[in-house]
Amino acid sequence: MKYAEAVFEVAYLVFAIAAGIALLRRRKEKPACFLSGLACLVLGLGDAFHLVPRVMRAFMPGADLTAALGFGTAVTSITMTVFYVLLDLYRRDHFGVQGEKGIWKYIIGLAAIRIVLCCFPENDWFSGESPLLWGIIRNIPFVALGTLAVLLWRQYGPKDAVYKRLWLAVILSFLFYLPVVLFAHVHPMIGMLMLPKTVMYVWMMCMFLRAAKASDNG
Repeated sequence: MKYAEAVFEVAYLVFAIAAGIALLRRRKEKPACFLSGLACLVLGLGDAFHLVPRVMRAFMPGADLTAALGFGTAVTSITMTVFYVLLDLYRRDHFGVQGEKGIWKYIIGLAAIRIVLCCFPENDWFSGESPLLWGIIRNIPFVALGTLAVLLWRQYGPKDAVYKRLWLAVILSFLFYLPVVLFAHVHPMIGMLMLPKTVMYVWMMCMFLRAAKASDNG
């Protein structure tokens, strides 16, 4: 099972980084691809800090990778936050949204709070046993950020054939993620929910690629 999980994680990283590069290469002809490509790269490269040590652990069972996994989790927590900021910038650009200064301030504020909370030493990232309380605290602004993403994409997404279900992908990603935060320290198998969570992000990236292709066809 651990080898299958490792193969899945490697495939995900390759796909995310390749999708990001492919979209960025089209940024001159399709400026919106810059934001979607950057979002994919932030997601893939950020997750690599966490997933590469996990893959190494599968093939090097005797190695002590606790610190690397903790550092990778901290980095991923920050880059995932940046992803949602880029996702909203992309929404505004793709749908030509004007205004929403108040909403944008909330998004930036929540992202900043989340990143600052992730930097607190109380998270004890390198121990491999980050306190549950701080896991909850740092995820409160993240859940609020995700809720805003759901509401905004639910409003604009149905107007677009490609993005009509992106809001659902965001909801499902959080539904798979939150039980891991709350219960994985008690029941480690719950951590497997991170796999379908990752699939939700692959779904979002496929939407980015489809949107770029759809624009080729007018």
